[in-house]
Amino acid sequence: MNRNTDVTTEVDTNEGMDLFGRYLSVWVALAIVAGVALGQLAPVVPETLSRFEYAQVSIPIAILIWAMIFPMMAQIDFSAIVDVRKEPKGLAITTIVNWLIKPFTMFAIAWFFLMVVFEPFIAPQLASEYLAGAILLGAAPCTAMVFVWSYLTRGDPAYTLVQVSLNDIIMLFAFAPIVVFLLGISNIQVPWNTVILSVVLYIVIPLTAGYLTRRTLIARHGQRWYDEVFMKRLSPVTPAALIVTLVLLFAFQGEVILQNPFHIALIAVPLIVQTFLIFFLAYGWARLWKVRHCIAAPGAMIGASNFFELAVAAAIALFGLQSGAALAAVVGVLVEVPLMLMLVRIANSTRDRFPA
Repeated sequence: MNRNTDVTTEVDTNEGMDLFGRYLSVWVALAIVAGVALGQLAPVVPETLSRFEYAQVSIPIAILIWAMIFPMMAQIDFSAIVDVRKEPKGLAITTIVNWLIKPFTMFAIAWFFLMVVFEPFIAPQLASEYLAGAILLGAAPCTAMVFVWSYLTRGDPAYTLVQVSLNDIIMLFAFAPIVVFLLGISNIQVPWNTVILSVVLYIVIPLTAGYLTRRTLIARHGQRWYDEVFMKRLSPVTPAALIVTLVLLFAFQGEVILQNPFHIALIAVPLIVQTFLIFFLAYGWARLWKVRHCIAAPGAMIGASNFFELAVAAAIALFGLQSGAALAAVVGVLVEVPLMLMLVRIANSTRDRFPA
């Protein structure tokens, strides 16, 4: 990694992103339109799919979310965590911000806007569901797209991998207690067993499958084949599954959206405020601690963005496909990419303020 402070050769924010990633918000918007149209023109589709449910889990949506999450988990190399001892400050900042600050600031900001500022525009029950969706987003720091943000800010890829790997391990144990606690103080009661089931289904199973797949295939074919052949073949699965999932979600959500289109903008406000707050908190802290930019920038991006696949899955399991919580989680997908590209530009333009 070149540590020269010369910033005249910035990485283009579009370079390194495929067509899907570059225009993710456009695809999400198109999925919204397609899903709403499907729900209105062919209501038999969502009605039929809603019958395939077990223990409050939609089987078709669960399969699609596994397809989204598994390729991400197959990238994780847990053996890299031992290298963190060389530069512990970056990991300390990321861990503290993601797990001791982010979930609680998301709750506070979302509660203030959705329950107080926007109270005249949103019915109380729906506002509570939107708040629940925001809480689920806040308790799930990003896993996959961070590798893109790291590349675009010339981050240290090995250190980014360590940060993501540790986050996934912490998520196994912290996600459920944080979600139940924050929903509880919001007077939103959810069963522990359903939250734990979401963790098992959407973290434990794909994480274990990803780990075993990675270890087995690297042992048989080598690291280079795994990275350059297997992962490239697997990579289109996530975007395809994401779009199909969103189309189905909005097929179920169509009536709510048609009745309250303004709500999408209202939900987006606290999510945007939270994104900027967490980024500048972690980024500024890293500057004060004199952390190298190639570690500081990706670390700040992890907390600023969300593991929205998990948030969507948990929202569906806890509140249902047609819930406000599921809608709020999907709005997180809609706003994330343009916001993160803006933060990439900010990070690149301030590189010279960090140690060389």
